[in-house]
Amino acid sequence: MGWREVEQAVNDAVEHGAIPGATIIVRKRDDIAFEGAFGHRALVPDRSPMRLETVFDLSSLTKPLATTIGVMMLTRDGKMRLDERVTRFFHNFGVHGKGYVTFRQLLAHCSGLPAWHPFYQQIAEVERAGKVNFMASRGAKEFVYEEIHREKPESTPGTRTNYSDLNFILLGEAVEQVSGVALNRFCRDKIFRPLELRATDFIDISLVRTRRLEPVPEMFAPTSVCALRKRLLVGEVEDENAFAMGGVAGHAGLFAPVREVDRIAHELIRCYAGRSDFVPQKIVREFWTRDKTVQGSTWALGWDSPSPEYSSSGRHFSPEAVGHLGFTGTSIWIEPEREIAVSILTNRVHPKRDNQAIRDFRPKIHDLVMEALEEGK
Repeated sequence: MGWREVEQAVNDAVEHGAIPGATIIVRKRDDIAFEGAFGHRALVPDRSPMRLETVFDLSSLTKPLATTIGVMMLTRDGKMRLDERVTRFFHNFGVHGKGYVTFRQLLAHCSGLPAWHPFYQQIAEVERAGKVNFMASRGAKEFVYEEIHREKPESTPGTRTNYSDLNFILLGEAVEQVSGVALNRFCRDKIFRPLELRATDFIDISLVRTRRLEPVPEMFAPTSVCALRKRLLVGEVEDENAFAMGGVAGHAGLFAPVREVDRIAHELIRCYAGRSDFVPQKIVREFWTRDKTVQGSTWALGWDSPSPEYSSSGRHFSPEAVGHLGFTGTSIWIEPEREIAVSILTNRVHPKRDNQAIRDFRPKIHDLVMEALEEGK
C-alpha cells in the first residue's frame, strides 16, 4: 500500500475540509521518494487546482529556513557568536534586566521575552494619529525593533522556554545590523541565489506599493480574509506584525513552493553529513542539537524537535529529528542521520483562520509517510 495510503489520507483531509489542498515532498538521501499536489490552491472567490509549483506563505518556517540559516552563516564568518550578548549590537536592549540575554537564548526560545505582542495595532494607532503611510513602512519596522529593545522580560533569561516571535524579529534585526543589508537582500544573496531558488523570497510591500513588483495571484496559495486589511490575502504575508513591518521580518514573511523548501532541506542534510560546505558541518550539527539551557526543552537552535507525546511529527521520528511548523499550515521535519525530509505545505487558514483540523492531520500524515518509507526501503 504505502504511498497510496498517504494519497488517500490527504484526499480525505481535503474532502472533509481540514485543508483546501496540499503539496508534499518526501526526500530520502538524494532521491525524492514521493511528491504530490492535492486538492485546491483556492476555494474563494473561485476554486482552482493545487500545483507543485504553487507558492505558499511559509509563515513561521521563515524562522528556520531564512533567519536561522542567516545566523548560521554569520556565525561561520565569525561575525556573530552564539554566546555573546545581544547588547553587543543593541545597547538599549539591556534595560529591564535583559543585559545578559544571548543569541543562543533567542534561538532556543529561552530569552525570557514574551511570545507575541500586537505591534500592528500600535502602528495603526500612530497612522490614525496623522503619520501618513506609516503601516508597512521602514519607519514601522524600526518602531517594532525599538519596542522589543524596551520590552520587559516575562522570566529570567535561560530559565524557561517560551516560543516567541519577538526572539526572531530581534534575530532578523541582528542579521541586518551585522551584515549591513536588509534581511531579504541578505537571504537572497547568501541563501536563495546560491541554491538556485527561483520562487523563494520575502515580498517587500514597499515594492508592491510603488508598482515595481506585483505578485501574480495565480502563483500563490491564498490565505485568509484578513480582518485588519479587509481582503483576501494572496501573495501578501498573513502575519499582521510582519505585514506592519513591510513584509520582511525574522519571524514570518517568506514565500516558497514545496520543491524549493525541499531543496533547502536537502542542502542542510548534505551539510550535516559533511557532503556540502554551504554551511559547515560543525555549525549545522550544533544548531540541530537540542539546547540544554532549559531542562526538558525540545528546542534546538532555531529548530524544534519532537515532543515525547502528541508531536505533530507523529510517532516515528526520533528525538534527534528537527522540524518546525507554520501558522498558515506549513511544516518541515528532518531525520538528519537517516537523511529523510518531509515538507508539507497547506493553506489551512484559507478562507478562515479558525480551522484547527490540521492538528489531527499532521501526526497522521507523518506516520503514514514514515511507514511508507519503511515499507519501501
